[in-house]
Amino acid sequence: MPGADVSDSSRRAAGPGSSSPQRIAATPPALAAPGTAGASFVAVLPAADLPEGALARVSIGELDLLLANVPAGLLATDDRCPHMAAPLSIGRLDGCIVDCPLHNGRFDLCSGETVQMPTTGGLDADGAPHLPWSPPGTEPKPEPPGRKAEARRLTRVRRLRYYPVRVVGDMIEVAIPGV
Repeated sequence: MPGADVSDSSRRAAGPGSSSPQRIAATPPALAAPGTAGASFVAVLPAADLPEGALARVSIGELDLLLANVPAGLLATDDRCPHMAAPLSIGRLDGCIVDCPLHNGRFDLCSGETVQMPTTGGLDADGAPHLPWSPPGTEPKPEPPGRKAEARRLTRVRRLRYYPVRVVGDMIEVAIPGV
């Protein structure tokens, strides 16, 4: 498929027996990726390759996208954890919630919100500070002094940003800025 590189190793399906998706998840209006209004749509993946409960990574040039088929329908967002840019496509999907394989942050793909802050703590999208995660019933881990601790404390977990999606024939298409 011209223009899109799909990584088979990045596809994660919930289980057998899923059918081709046709519903499109609503995009939170304030979380549209810059430049997507009026952007051209590009065919990126056969709809049959993204059953319900599946994640897929699609790369177009230097843009890595996460395609997901969640209970609300199909959606596309950056395939980067909004914390430290790990690929969400190799995380686990539970309904609308995807977990980051790097620091266990959990993100709601349907709303763009953080469900669980990463274990490293930091600032949430609204700027509120969160301490590094500790198991329930234990004392919080002391943060060693230094630049690394300061960097973790000031790292902001952003909200996800979304790309318009449609299905034309049997292909999933995504609006890509600058294409």
